[in-house]
Amino acid sequence: MARRILLVDDDPTVRLTLKAVLELNGFSVTTAASASEAEQKLSLGIYELVITDARMESEDSGLRVIEMARQQPYTPATALLTAFPPDSRGWTETESDSVLVKPIGTHELLAQLEEVLIRHQQKLAAQSSKVADPTPASAVAPSSQRMRSRAEASPGVHRRVG
Repeated sequence: MARRILLVDDDPTVRLTLKAVLELNGFSVTTAASASEAEQKLSLGIYELVITDARMESEDSGLRVIEMARQQPYTPATALLTAFPPDSRGWTETESDSVLVKPIGTHELLAQLEEVLIRHQQKLAAQSSKVADPTPASAVAPSSQRMRSRAEASPGVHRRVG
């Protein structure tokens, strides 16, 4: 099953080119030409990744799209596409999972998107394991901690799952 991407860019050439490149590489791509169109599509579909241009109908349109994506119950990964990357002082990871700087080559784009998707899946898995086991480590019996430590320290020992 193809991974679903919402691609948001007001430039039709960029939007159609990226859509074609991503679809040729196995992604299912839905496009939007504005932040308001992206908002509608975010509420109607489920996407693993939202890629948005930074500047569209306003200077902060891309950040609004990222914020809307973060509010979705399915929590997609996000990437901000820009020709004007923010300096390190103006950027925090809470805004987007990645910044893609235009122009970007096909191989670099695909590599960065794979990395973003992997990191995002790891983050979601870590969050769900915290929810599944809300017991703080200090509340675990000392003998259980020792057993866990020994198992983790033994690289040749595999735990049985099931």
